Amino acid sequence: MKLPEIHHHRDDHSHNDHSHRDDEHGHHNHHGGGDFTDYTEAVSEYKKSFPTKADVLEYTPDPAVKKMLLQMEKVGCETPFDRFDQQKPHCNFGMAGVCCRNCNNGPCRITRKSPRGVCGADADLIVARNLLRWVAAGVAAHGARGREIMLALKASAEGTMKLPIAGEEKLRKSAAQLGIDIEGKTIEAVALKVADALLEDLSRAVPDKHKTLNAFATPERIEVWKDLDILPIGAYHEVFEALHRTTTGTDGDWKNVMQQFLRCGLAFAWTSALGSSIAMDSLFGLPERSTVKANIGALKEGYVNIAIHGHSPLLVSEIIKQGRSEEFVHLAKENGAEGIQFYGICCSGLSAMYRYGGVIPLSNAIGAELILGTGALDLWVADVQDIFPTIMDVAKCFKTTVVTTSDSARLPGAEHYGYDHTHSNLNETENLAKKIIRRAIESFVTRRDVQVFIPNYEVNAEIGFSLEYAVSRFGSINVIADALKEGKIVGVVNLVGCSNTRVIYEKAVADVASKLIENNILVLTNGCASFPLMKLGFCNQAAFDKTGRELREFLEPDLPPVWHMGECIDNSRASALEPIRKVPLL
Repeated sequence: MKLPEIHHHRDDHSHNDHSHRDDEHGHHNHHGGGDFTDYTEAVSEYKKSFPTKADVLEYTPDPAVKKMLLQMEKVGCETPFDRFDQQKPHCNFGMAGVCCRNCNNGPCRITRKSPRGVCGADADLIVARNLLRWVAAGVAAHGARGREIMLALKASAEGTMKLPIAGEEKLRKSAAQLGIDIEGKTIEAVALKVADALLEDLSRAVPDKHKTLNAFATPERIEVWKDLDILPIGAYHEVFEALHRTTTGTDGDWKNVMQQFLRCGLAFAWTSALGSSIAMDSLFGLPERSTVKANIGALKEGYVNIAIHGHSPLLVSEIIKQGRSEEFVHLAKENGAEGIQFYGICCSGLSAMYRYGGVIPLSNAIGAELILGTGALDLWVADVQDIFPTIMDVAKCFKTTVVTTSDSARLPGAEHYGYDHTHSNLNETENLAKKIIRRAIESFVTRRDVQVFIPNYEVNAEIGFSLEYAVSRFGSINVIADALKEGKIVGVVNLVGCSNTRVIYEKAVADVASKLIENNILVLTNGCASFPLMKLGFCNQAAFDKTGRELREFLEPDLPPVWHMGECIDNSRASALEPIRKVPLL
């Protein structure tokens, strides 16, 4: 194989430059390596594309973001965009993926001078190991928050947790697909069986069929995966195996490492995503279509303002329930507030938004500090995942109380009211939620001298779309399938993913969505990518101005060209539009 030569521009002085040529023609002649000039030039060119904070200020499509960046600068608070600038120039080895620190012989990096690490790993093996560890971390991250909901579903079924099962129809349908006998069974009995099946897929150690994958994947796909020998045993096992085979002196075949990468990918799709989604929709019910206010201008002064930030709806749902109770609304008003208002940051916010009306979506993770910088938030519920530790610095500037609720996601200086490591206190959910609401009201009282800055930008967004809604709306999913065959809809694309400081904040997803709907392609969206689409009006009929004629005619009078499907694991909800993909397009 050819080995990458890592060389640097003069301003990239973070590593020594070992590049040189071996002969007069500029060819490398060492250890069987080759000339990777084009490759390394590509890495360097990629780095040049990284935006500065000044670029973000000029080109980000949301004017509220621009105003908040300038406001944060004015009050002396740094943001992720400042810190991204401070990281430049980025490490070429890290960018190329040819740096390994999996053992204490290293860290090792691949250069022309050193084409192999101390253990003998070459560039292909090091890159494969790094990729595998990344995807294994993803399986664990979404699997962990999914496990919490699966445990809650089980606890609700057993009666050890006072939480009603709201999604009975979804639960029984999922149970039937999983091969569980539901005839004459109580909803609790069905829930217990489903929870046990999902938890088994999560934690299976003894080789057996992955229940969710075999129940929901198409038979022809399963045969392909079987032939490739990438069917997962269980999420825990595949993460365990991924860490095992990427340690010193274990798997030295990059192709075999990448085979494990694919097993982790399937474990993620069918447990961390779909399994979590089944548990969540069974426990809390499916979304309902509704209209919400979006963007910073929807912040309300004079209210006890609570931001919900993270990825698990379990405690969040109870916090919202308690915050809307007569007891706490009365207490808030007794302390001088007009009421209690909730706002959504990241996926906990999205999940609450489409299940409990009136939760206002504001931002994804990258923009969270900008929301804190308004000074309008009294309490910030930092649940789990996508929470940057620097929110504590901004919160301190504006006297915002930060509460953590997960043992997996502590923040220095935050108050903690949450579940323990073993989730043995799930039955304390109501009391935990009440403590958090009381703390928010106390924070409101002590923050009356904080100056508030709210840019006046808000828009209506249509949310709560799903396969079930589409069937209800059209009478049959075949209506969409027929529109595809007839060319009224050219295609269906799901725009998802997290924001990244390597590209202009929120611009790429808005540009892609504009081009898609202009060309009569129906767009679905969920997770962090959905925030700019809500904030910029893509999720309402105002976006018809940007929509192709045929798609617009299909959607009229009341459907937007972008359908908001929920939070990040609701990729499973978007994937449920499977019948559409099975229709042959003529």
